[in-house]
Amino acid sequence: MKSTWSNLLYNLRSMRVQVFGILLCVGLIPIIFLFSVITNTYDTQMVSQRTDELQSYGTVVSNLVVSTGYLSGHGSSEVDSETEEIANIYQGRIIIVDKDLRILRDTYGLEENKTLISTEVVKCFGGSEKKYVNDLGEYMQLTMPIADPQSNEVCGVIVISYSVKNLEYISREVSRRVLFLLLGIALIIIIVSFTCSLILTTPLKKVSDSIKDISKGNMDIKLDLHGYSELVKISESFNQMTDVIRKQENSRQEFVSNVSHELKTPLASMKVLSDSLLMQEGMPEEIYREFLGDITTEIERMTQIINDLLSMVKLDKNNAVMQVTNISINGLLEQLLKRLRPIAAKRNIELVFESYRPVTADVDEVKISIALNNIIENAVKYNYDDGWVRVTLNADHKFFFVTIQDSGVGIPEDLQDSVFERFYRVDKARSRETGGTGLGLAITRNAILLHRGSIKLYSKEKEGTTFTIRIPLNYIP
Repeated sequence: MKSTWSNLLYNLRSMRVQVFGILLCVGLIPIIFLFSVITNTYDTQMVSQRTDELQSYGTVVSNLVVSTGYLSGHGSSEVDSETEEIANIYQGRIIIVDKDLRILRDTYGLEENKTLISTEVVKCFGGSEKKYVNDLGEYMQLTMPIADPQSNEVCGVIVISYSVKNLEYISREVSRRVLFLLLGIALIIIIVSFTCSLILTTPLKKVSDSIKDISKGNMDIKLDLHGYSELVKISESFNQMTDVIRKQENSRQEFVSNVSHELKTPLASMKVLSDSLLMQEGMPEEIYREFLGDITTEIERMTQIINDLLSMVKLDKNNAVMQVTNISINGLLEQLLKRLRPIAAKRNIELVFESYRPVTADVDEVKISIALNNIIENAVKYNYDDGWVRVTLNADHKFFFVTIQDSGVGIPEDLQDSVFERFYRVDKARSRETGGTGLGLAITRNAILLHRGSIKLYSKEKEGTTFTIRIPLNYIP
């Protein structure tokens, strides 16, 4: 029972059901209102029209009564026959009353010479209204004054009662036909509402099915929705999302492959070296020392790879915790250059620092130090002997800018878009000689992005490289 209720509530929350219900209500409520208005208006109009007809006949009878002196006691066959004919036509009754409230004429022949006391009759003698209409159920009653045209004095009253049964029959017939017509329209609205709800929700079902396929590992899904511009945008956004997911999955697989390869190489080297030591007995101590030195070098290389991988994890934008403080960027760059000068001096590479103004900014000192150190260190490593590295600092009212130029080997233009990828190395042989892991620039980019900054690269092969970094002075969480 509980499961049935849950399924019912789930179906009621369905967009298709709700859209169908809304369209149905929007279509049917006006129809119900229209049916009520049409029938009520028609009934009122018919009664009003019948009353106007009888008022016209009443005016004719009134003029005839005055002209024949009927109220003075003079009988008139013309008045009798006219009233009888009108009463028969409209299935009603006509009563003529004089100013003493005495009934002079009753087409039913039941109340003649009797006194008629009626509120409407009394009002006709004392009021200014030309008619009074009362609803008596199956009959309507019209009360009209008879006025003397010379003195304009009310000298009598005509009371006309008429049947509305035939009007009710006509009204029912009209209502039935209108109802059939509106039911046809309602059926069309139901079909249109269902069709529209189906059209609106079918693309969403396609999106849902595509997401299920992706969750099962099928990354080759392409959504192709047509029609409304919103659906086209959803289709484009969905395909962009799947492209990103596919690239991330490929990047993850490539990353795992690269990590495996990078760790496998030093392990294989260490195994070869250790096997060589085990297989050859009585080797001189110098050989042992040389082999153990090579093993130590490979261990250090593995350690550096692992440390860089840990840095990548820490700088991942989904996991990183920023420890932001306001520091002097001038002082930070001076410390980094001081640390790297001994390395540059070995190859007679000149490190130059130019600052246009004192700059303080809200940054994570550790992360920004790693980023700047990686670029400056690469500028030294991939430089020519007797070369130079120039670091420039400037700022405006929103950002500070660090430009790092070198006279080094440069980066080919077709490879510049790839240098920030993990484990990517322009010159693999030289990178291994300098101890590079291919993670430095990827770490740098992550650190800069965490500061809501940007990094740009300009390089020309054998003519040097320029990195331009822009970071906000005030950190934006």
